[in-house]
Amino acid sequence: MSRNSGDEPVYMKLYKKLRDDIVSGVYAYGSRLPSKRVLADESGASVITVEHAYFLLMDEGYIEARERSGYFVSFRKDNWFAAVGKIDEPNTSAEKAEKVSDPLMTDGSADSSTDGLKVKETRFPFSVFSRTMRRVISEYGEEIMQKSPNAGRKELREALKKYLARSRGIYVDIDQIVIGSGSEYLYGMITELLGRDKIYAIERPSYKKIEEVYRALELSYEQLELKRDGIDSRALSETGADVLHTTPFRSFPSGVTASASKRHEYIRWADRPDRFIIEDDFESEFSVSRKPVETLFNMSTNDNVIYMNTFSRTISPALRVGYMVIPKKLVDAFEKRVGFYSCTVPTFEQLVISELLDSGDFERNINRIRRSMRAAKGVNIVNHK
Repeated sequence: MSRNSGDEPVYMKLYKKLRDDIVSGVYAYGSRLPSKRVLADESGASVITVEHAYFLLMDEGYIEARERSGYFVSFRKDNWFAAVGKIDEPNTSAEKAEKVSDPLMTDGSADSSTDGLKVKETRFPFSVFSRTMRRVISEYGEEIMQKSPNAGRKELREALKKYLARSRGIYVDIDQIVIGSGSEYLYGMITELLGRDKIYAIERPSYKKIEEVYRALELSYEQLELKRDGIDSRALSETGADVLHTTPFRSFPSGVTASASKRHEYIRWADRPDRFIIEDDFESEFSVSRKPVETLFNMSTNDNVIYMNTFSRTISPALRVGYMVIPKKLVDAFEKRVGFYSCTVPTFEQLVISELLDSGDFERNINRIRRSMRAAKGVNIVNHK
């Protein structure tokens, strides 16, 4: 589906124009961008608007600021050639990440991976949650005891469809949205959909449950080393995998975020028949930027990315509710291969989450957390038309 951009702020239009010019090579890697004042004069926008667009480009890794020098392109269109030694990628601290504790398992006393905020500061308000539960019981009555449709309640899928459109720029039909009890359950369902004969590639290090699920299912998988900006290019080019399982926004436990260059590299890797990407968008809600980082799902032109996320981090780890968005071309295959699986999430929980999404309570809490994160980081982003 297309999105009407007529009401887009000027800084977003400028951001997209610059981003597209960088990706297409109009501004090559290492080249200097026009100064804020020069670009303001050329575009007819204010200097502050240009500054905001540059901030978004920096935030996503397309450009970098150099003191007293200006802004330079850091996006490598040729990053793929690191695999043949043309680019020297420095090691990351990812190999030390095995010592990091799982933020979903802490008692709130330890720091989470959410940029310095305590786990207790990111918890969803119990008063709002309990009030919503009472409202759902009152409105639906005994209906909350009914069995859910296999793919999930229509109410939750509709609410997710709208939420993904306004928060992540993902525009899909509800038949592409599937509800399941947490990420591990969805991992297993995806392998049934794509096939057990496939070779899966995962990040090293990665969330341990990913490897445990693949091992339990006796699937063939490879581990690809993480560097400071994403999966090592050489490892990616040499893998025999058919499916890449990645957490580009923030890989756990390393905390590595895939750069803009690396995200495009993943998409180029998948630009072959029968290759797929599983995009686990873990913690993407907790971004300090007002513009969400572009998803691999949106970047793909081959309709071959499966997007997934859960509410374990944004509401509660006790709430075992996750969802995935499958490519349009896999909808029929899903119905034939795994569509008979019963939904493992109770109707009541699905209706509570759909109410939180539709009422705006869910996003109000996310925005509260993000404001706290910006304050902690000293980030000040102002909306400009």
